[in-house]
Amino acid sequence: MRFGVIALTLALFVQPALAADAPPPNTQAAKSRLTALMEAELARFPSRSGFYVKNLATGEEASVRGTDHFESASTIKLATLVLAYRMAEAGQLNLSERIVLRPEDMRGGSGIFRFKGPGINPSVRDLLMEMVITSDNTATDLMMAKVGGTAKIVEFLRANGFTAMRPNFTTFEYFRGIYATLDPKYATLGPEDVFALCCAQTVLPSFPAPNPARQKLMQEVQAHPNGANLNKALLERQKDEKAWFGIATPAEMGRLLEGIEKGTLAGPASSDEMRKMLRNTLSSGTAVASALKLYISPPIGHKTGDTTATTNDVGIVYAKSGPIVMASYNNDIVGPTGTVSEMVGHVARLVLEYFEGAS
Repeated sequence: MRFGVIALTLALFVQPALAADAPPPNTQAAKSRLTALMEAELARFPSRSGFYVKNLATGEEASVRGTDHFESASTIKLATLVLAYRMAEAGQLNLSERIVLRPEDMRGGSGIFRFKGPGINPSVRDLLMEMVITSDNTATDLMMAKVGGTAKIVEFLRANGFTAMRPNFTTFEYFRGIYATLDPKYATLGPEDVFALCCAQTVLPSFPAPNPARQKLMQEVQAHPNGANLNKALLERQKDEKAWFGIATPAEMGRLLEGIEKGTLAGPASSDEMRKMLRNTLSSGTAVASALKLYISPPIGHKTGDTTATTNDVGIVYAKSGPIVMASYNNDIVGPTGTVSEMVGHVARLVLEYFEGAS
C-alpha cells in the first residue's frame, strides 16, 4: 500500500492531540482547523477529491471543494430513493407492488438481479433496497422509470434547492454510451444487446438468448480495432460532465443525507426505512466499505459509487456524540481505485477523532 504505515502512524500520534486541543464546536477557529485537516489529507490523494463533513449534533461543518462538480457515479441513486418514498407517501407509488423482470429490464454492472435472470417478481420496496445496498443497476433503471425518469428526478431536486445535483442517464444509456465510445454505430443498441455485451460470459442462466445476430455483435465488439484504446478514450470522455452518469457536489449530497437523517425530506416512517437501507450497504462488500471498516467502529449508513477512475462514498457515521454526515468524491484517479478507497477510510477516521478524540 502506498499510504499504509506512515499515514496510520500520523493518525495515531498527531491526530489525538489535535482532537484534544480543538476549540469548542461552532467557532470559526474550529471550522478552520477541521478544514485544514481535511485539506492536508486530500492533498495526498492521487485524484481530484472533495470532502464534506457536518456534525448534526453541533452543526459544525467543513468542506474541501464542497461546491465543485464531481462524477456522482451511483451515489446519485439516492435522489431516486428519496423521490420514490415521497411519491409513496403521496399515494403515487405502491411500495408493495410486484414487478416481473423482463429480458429488456436486465442491466449489467453492479447488483444481483443480473445473475438471476428475467421472470422473478420483486416488490418496489425490494428494488429500492437493492438499488441502495448492492447498487443494483436493473433495480435502478426500473425505479428511475417508476418515478418518471431523469427529468422528474431533476425537477424534484431543483424544487428542493439542489441546484447542481442531477442524474444524466439511466444505467442502460450510460453503458450504451461506453460502447458508442468504442464505435458511434453502437449508439443505437437495444437493452438486451448491451446486456449481452456486458454479461453473457458471466451470468449462469442461458440469457440473453445467443441468437446468431447477437453472437456476431459480441464477436465484432471483442475484436474491434478501437478496443486497445478504449480505456484512454473513456478517460478522455470523463472530462465532460455531460458524459457522467450523474453530477453531484459534496455539500449538496451532504444536505441530502442530512434530510434523510433528520426526516426533513420525507415522513418519519419513510426516513426510517431509508436509513435502514443505508445501514445495510456495509454488506455489499464494496472496496470503500471495506476500507471504512478498517478505520471506523461506529455504525455507518452509506452509499458508494464507482466508475472509470472514480470512487465515491457518502453517508452518515453514527458516532457517540451524534450523527456525522460525510460525503467523499474522488474523480480522475491515477492508479488503483482501491488505494483511494483506503485513504477515504483513513480521512473518515481522522474526522471522527476530531469530534470525539482518539479511541
